[in-house]
Amino acid sequence: MQIKRFPRQRRESRREVMEKKSGRSKLNIAIIHPDLGIGGAERLIVDAAVELSSRGHKVHIFTSHHDRTRCFEETLAGTFPVTVYGAFLPRHIFYRLHAVCAYLRCIFVALCLLLMWPSFDVILADQVSIVIPLLKLKKSTKVVFYCHFPDMLLAQHTTVLRRMYRKPIDFLEEMTTGMADLILVNSKFTASTFAKTFKNLDARGIKPDVLYPAVNFDQFDEPHASKLDFLSINRFERKKNIGLAISAFAMLHKLEEDVIQCHNVADATLTVAGNSLSLSYSGFDNRLRENVEYLEELKSLAEREGVSQKVKFITSCSTAERNTLLSHCLCVLYTPKDEHFGIVPLEAMAAHKPVIACNSGGPVETIRNGLTGFLCDPNPEEFSLAMAKFIQDPQMAERMGEEAQKHVSDSFSTKIFGQRLDRFLVDVVRGKRE
Repeated sequence: MQIKRFPRQRRESRREVMEKKSGRSKLNIAIIHPDLGIGGAERLIVDAAVELSSRGHKVHIFTSHHDRTRCFEETLAGTFPVTVYGAFLPRHIFYRLHAVCAYLRCIFVALCLLLMWPSFDVILADQVSIVIPLLKLKKSTKVVFYCHFPDMLLAQHTTVLRRMYRKPIDFLEEMTTGMADLILVNSKFTASTFAKTFKNLDARGIKPDVLYPAVNFDQFDEPHASKLDFLSINRFERKKNIGLAISAFAMLHKLEEDVIQCHNVADATLTVAGNSLSLSYSGFDNRLRENVEYLEELKSLAEREGVSQKVKFITSCSTAERNTLLSHCLCVLYTPKDEHFGIVPLEAMAAHKPVIACNSGGPVETIRNGLTGFLCDPNPEEFSLAMAKFIQDPQMAERMGEEAQKHVSDSFSTKIFGQRLDRFLVDVVRGKRE
């Protein structure tokens, strides 16, 4: 008698069994991003793709531009595919109409995704909300939109012509953003700004959830013996308020002896470095008028304050150079007011350095005042008094730096970011979120 053999079933792994018990499912996820270069928004998108892939989801990034010579290395590793559509479309028309061109490029990407690819369980889009109604044409697919900050607040409305140009764009931004199944923002500050800006959405009860960006700890060097060097890292733009760091540094040298208590303030220095996220985009671009003018303004300010010999300007620095500066500094000065989130404080704390920042915006949510740094009113007096504490007790900077690194590790690591994003996407696909 012939014995009938049945195919041997694959034994489920312990992880698969646990996932079944917990009801967790693997998702087919598409991510749409306008330009996959190297910047803060791109870092978040790549972190999202890496973390979701590591959790077993099938991830595919769609974009209108991806230069393989200037991109994050994870996009070349093969962990997830990157598909480019519409690279031939212009980014501007005679250096005008940037927003319209960005909309057209993203619409083209979205149409190609809809026509040439099977349905995805969920699509994550960011920056350009105009694609949301197109993506919603596939009824079975959920759409999640990550709002870094309302675009209408970033755009210029300085002339009548500009206001006329932006009017329909601003209207479309609010209308299409509200069509997403779930909206995420990068901080509670951005969430409150979202409500004030998109008043119609807020009146309808559409409120975003907060998903903080993450920082990768592997990139930072071990901290070295700190010099009495204060470090400012920012793009050379007036909104970054770098002059506050220079004025506070000058005031530090003028504090009464009973405040400094005989410590050698003369050894203190200030380094003002341009934040560089890529070879193609740096903290200083001599083609940008504001960059050139603001740098000269800052140099003139240092001259007037009498500290030009102790202030060093580094217009742009590579990631490795930035990490070296972080490793050797006493603390980081972060001067923007009402910053949407602010990745620099996280990077500083991940590098074991405390941060002195303005008591507003994203830093209020990332810096623990008195434990990982100091939150101050945006004036030179407040900043200089905080700086004096580190001059008096450099060991305090080391203690705070250790606490800062632990704080970021516990709350802002890529692992934590991935866990929260995974939960958001799984829940929205299951319809658990309102």
